[in-house]
Amino acid sequence: MCTSIAFFEQKLFGRNLDLEVSFGQRVVIAPRSLAFPFAHRPALTQHYAVVGMASVAGGLPLFAEGMNEKGLYMAGLNFPGNAHYFPDEGADPNHLAPHELLWLVLGSCASLAEAKALLEGVTVCAIPFAPGLPLAPLHWHVADSTGALVAESTADGLHLYEDKAGVLTNNPPFPFHQTNLANYMNLSPRQPENRFAPGLPLACFGQGMGAIGLPGDASPASRYVRAVFFKENAAFPEDRPGQVMEFFHVLEGVAMVRGSVVTPEGALDETLYSSCIDGAEHVYYWRTAGASRVSAVRMTEETCRGDKVLAVTPEETPAFAFTEPQPLA
Repeated sequence: MCTSIAFFEQKLFGRNLDLEVSFGQRVVIAPRSLAFPFAHRPALTQHYAVVGMASVAGGLPLFAEGMNEKGLYMAGLNFPGNAHYFPDEGADPNHLAPHELLWLVLGSCASLAEAKALLEGVTVCAIPFAPGLPLAPLHWHVADSTGALVAESTADGLHLYEDKAGVLTNNPPFPFHQTNLANYMNLSPRQPENRFAPGLPLACFGQGMGAIGLPGDASPASRYVRAVFFKENAAFPEDRPGQVMEFFHVLEGVAMVRGSVVTPEGALDETLYSSCIDGAEHVYYWRTAGASRVSAVRMTEETCRGDKVLAVTPEETPAFAFTEPQPLA
């Protein structure tokens, strides 16, 4: 359960990662000389540097989402029941493991157009990162300042969809979400007119009534509609810090409150972290469920060099800052 959002004009990208358990996530920078290995193609020993959230295994980052130094963004989101990975038959270089997709796209593509051209020839195969490890059922959100696409590997192959809204959640497959938006065309951030019964003296009795009917539950379909509504109506200030905070406010509108979603196994689903990646300034911002303060890492020329992962472990516990009140002057 996750929500990914791309603001093309502002060059801001990011996501809520909703899960019932931590996956050892860290904010990492994969520098240009960190070798990305592949099952059926030569390792990428020189590539674009990538910053994002990942678990690290064997010195390699398994990215949940990231952005490369050219401003290309990619995120993997949960897609259970619909994701289909094909048997790995032969040594075809276009047969990629799910975890290899982000390495290859962000490592070698400078734009959304390049990413689309690369993905058009790919088959996603059931190749685990290591023997015995489970394969996460994913679909992917790819974006830059020119637009976004959604990549879904289902039983009839890899489908690439243009994503004009710049939003992705989870099931059902992406075409459903695009069609479902039409059910909410009448919603507006403005107060409604009385079209129900113009002859009756009906009047609004509170702010926000133009959006009555906006779904408020945590299901993927409802989060998708809500995220598109908030994204389309977000009011960005002129300053960059204010724009970053507006991005986080949009993500707040589709976040999961701990305890409001219980999995079939009895676990509590929640928004583990929210991220905002600045494609213009190459900064990765994040905040976690346990510590809502926004933290940041900048990808610099110095951090892009090297062959080892650079990592920051996100703060998971609240740190309250107390201030003594002072008499007014």
